[in-house]
Amino acid sequence: MFKGLSNLASLIKQAQHIGGQMQGLSEELKGRRATGTAGGGMVEIEVNGLLEVLRCRIDEQMVARGDRELIEDLVVAAMNQAVSKGKQLHSEALKELTGGLELPGLQEALAKLTNP
Repeated sequence: MFKGLSNLASLIKQAQHIGGQMQGLSEELKGRRATGTAGGGMVEIEVNGLLEVLRCRIDEQMVARGDRELIEDLVVAAMNQAVSKGKQLHSEALKELTGGLELPGLQEALAKLTNP
């Protein structure tokens, strides 16, 4: 029984330590970048680790062709890819922060901290 309490106390202590580190994580994620592309690179979207869109580039030839529906589809595809990569940045940052330890509710806490 006491061994279980010792493990719980250790886990709580580690969670408190991680909570302090999470505040700096928001700034770190803001500086990380992820890029999504579509149409063979004709459309490119860049987001940061907080999933804020930083840049959207559409090739001039696509604009000149005037195919609005194709451009819209490619922007959506590139955006989805960028967001997926941005979420991976979140996951990697959490693994670095916790040393691979899975803490219940940590993802939700990070989301609240980084997206007020």
